[in-house]
Amino acid sequence: MARPNDHRDSECEQQASLRDLAFDLLQRAFQLQQQSEFELAAELFRKSIEVHPTAEAHTFLGWTYHAQGRIQDAIAECRKAIEIDPDFGNPYNDTGAYLIELGRPQDAIPWLERATTCTRYYTFHYPWYNLGRAYTALELFSRACECFQNALDIEPGYALAQEALERVRRLIQ
Repeated sequence: MARPNDHRDSECEQQASLRDLAFDLLQRAFQLQQQSEFELAAELFRKSIEVHPTAEAHTFLGWTYHAQGRIQDAIAECRKAIEIDPDFGNPYNDTGAYLIELGRPQDAIPWLERATTCTRYYTFHYPWYNLGRAYTALELFSRACECFQNALDIEPGYALAQEALERVRRLIQ
């Protein structure tokens, strides 16, 4: 005779198995992405999402789309990532960076500001750097300097922020 919890245990095991499969697909896709195998990477990221959607898989699929020049699709994936996990900082930063690339720095600012406050994020220097880029594009140079300095305070060896800070300081002298 089946115990009442047998069904629940079986469901938990099945969910764990699906999460493991999705994670394996995600890892393989990420490796392919690093090797510039973007079509295959995108296919595996989509399969990972089908098996078990995660904010990471949507974000990394967005990176792949960006590498393919599909910026609007990349932004759409970031939005899906945020729906799944609004505390994951990467998709906010990425959305802001993509908007800067599209020539929309004003639209990028709220996304980047949100990235600086996310609880699940480990590279806070990136959104500060990107905020500096947005403010530079808007010719708000003193604010840009503050943002680049914040990036450097977090990650002192971040060469892009150092170079950007020096470039903006030359502009305002």
